[in-house]
Amino acid sequence: MTKDLNKVMIIGRLGTDPDMRYTPGGNPVTTFRVASSRQWKDSSGEVREVTEWFSIVTWNKLAQICNHHLSKNTRVYLEGRLQTRSWEDQQTGQTRYKTEIVASDMIILDQRSDQRSAREPSYAEPAEGRNWSSAHNHHHNNHNHTAKVDTDHVTLPGDEDDYLAPLDIGDEDIPF
Repeated sequence: MTKDLNKVMIIGRLGTDPDMRYTPGGNPVTTFRVASSRQWKDSSGEVREVTEWFSIVTWNKLAQICNHHLSKNTRVYLEGRLQTRSWEDQQTGQTRYKTEIVASDMIILDQRSDQRSAREPSYAEPAEGRNWSSAHNHHHNNHNHTAKVDTDHVTLPGDEDDYLAPLDIGDEDIPF
């Protein structure tokens, strides 16, 4: 049996603040756009740059986390799959298509001080390199220290006890 692969990994900056909505069934979905640039030298040695814009969709706990922790210009790593959806344009009657990345993992790449915004109150939170996964229900920081997080209980701002606090894990605590 052969297996197919639909996997996307991008690094870029948010072009706007995330927009979180709820489905009729009550599931949170957050959308935002990410710009990712690449540079190269042309045959004359001049540096060229092109920027691609990607539409991102996140669901459930990852949607809540993205809505709470991301803001315009935040640099992120996203991993997920490509999905194309279609609908009929009500004005023209034509079938329209949109390809987007349905993200399953997200890592904030900005330094903590670089990504502060009016959207985020001042409170204890994980250090840079924060990684949230909708598929694996875990949290990583950029020092390869891993700890399980119960994402069924991740909440939006409320009681201070509800926030994710930095992990105090030393190298001796890691089993490998």
